[in-house]
Amino acid sequence: MAARPLALARRMERLGTETAFEVLARAKELERQGRSIVHLEIGEPDFDTPKHIIDAACDALRSGKTHYGPSTGLPELRDAIAEDFTARRGVKVNADQVTVLAGGKPAIFFPFLALLDEGDEAIYPNPGFPIYESMIEFAGAKAVPLPLLEENQFRTDVDELKKRITSKTKIVIINSPHNPCGSVLEPDDVKRIALLCAERGIWLFTDEIYCRILYDAKHATPLMWGDKDRIIVLDGFSKTFAMTGWRLGYSIAPADLAQRIAKLQTNCNSCPATFSQVAGVAALKGPQGDVDTMVAEFRKRRDLVVKGLNEIPGVSCIAPQGAFYAFANVRGTGMASRDLQRALLDEAGVGTLSGTAFGAHGEGYIRLSYANSQANITEALRRMNQHISSKKPVRT
Repeated sequence: MAARPLALARRMERLGTETAFEVLARAKELERQGRSIVHLEIGEPDFDTPKHIIDAACDALRSGKTHYGPSTGLPELRDAIAEDFTARRGVKVNADQVTVLAGGKPAIFFPFLALLDEGDEAIYPNPGFPIYESMIEFAGAKAVPLPLLEENQFRTDVDELKKRITSKTKIVIINSPHNPCGSVLEPDDVKRIALLCAERGIWLFTDEIYCRILYDAKHATPLMWGDKDRIIVLDGFSKTFAMTGWRLGYSIAPADLAQRIAKLQTNCNSCPATFSQVAGVAALKGPQGDVDTMVAEFRKRRDLVVKGLNEIPGVSCIAPQGAFYAFANVRGTGMASRDLQRALLDEAGVGTLSGTAFGAHGEGYIRLSYANSQANITEALRRMNQHISSKKPVRT
């Protein structure tokens, strides 16, 4: 009997993906074939989770913390998150605004499902984290791209934002520090955006997952100026504490929306892992020296990768101010971004991501994650320079 075709719901046609994992799979396949690959494609710290956090999780497991917890998250972790946010951002947050989630992505998915109806519009940065657009469209709303331009240091242009707001605009999304560009919004940018959304009665979604990975800039949250009843914050433990595999994130939202986010979690995955949440308490309340050490090392790598990229014919790169990504302009190579991504991986053995993996406005760029050792970054830059130079760029 012939296999029946898979009849999927139409909503699946609106669901996007995250290209980084596809490129990583291809890179791993090449490694299985014996190829040497330098991984600059995946966005996760290459550091180990600090020991005191691991110890807290092990102690939790041994003491029987292996059962369900509240769908909102453990009270002790919600308290710790509220206290830490209040102390670091200078804005009072209460525990009833916090929902602990199984990673950062549910902090995008659940609020969008809770707020967006068909016919609504949501404005998102482009290039930007691809899950924004995917989740907006999956929820049935229209995704409206806001281009981030190199001449504006890849920061949100508030005047351009104003032009895209309509009577249907329900949510505006900002991300600072930014993935993939490494840009950081200046406090005045954040203030203007927050006041604009408050004036128009628009929800403001602020992705602050990289807020502690900063170099020469300062982080500012829109909660300092905006309508606290219309602001949602995404944050988590993956980037700051090198805990990507622990799947631990959170949202901060008005208390009535936080209840709905928790209800969606109940229907999806019940609750985050209890022992991971105990580890989260240790991360926030324990020593912070490992975070400082990691960021200091990222600064050195940033300087190394930016210098090296600017020495490659046809390539230029402005210095990122946060996160651990370099967004390199490769227009001078004469190659489309995706073609260059494939060539660098298949021919030069360097994993990168095409700028178009982050939206149409990423054409002409590639993203490099410098969450790798300085030795590996140096080797990757050598391979890239050799490969691109041999292709005789159209413009230098």
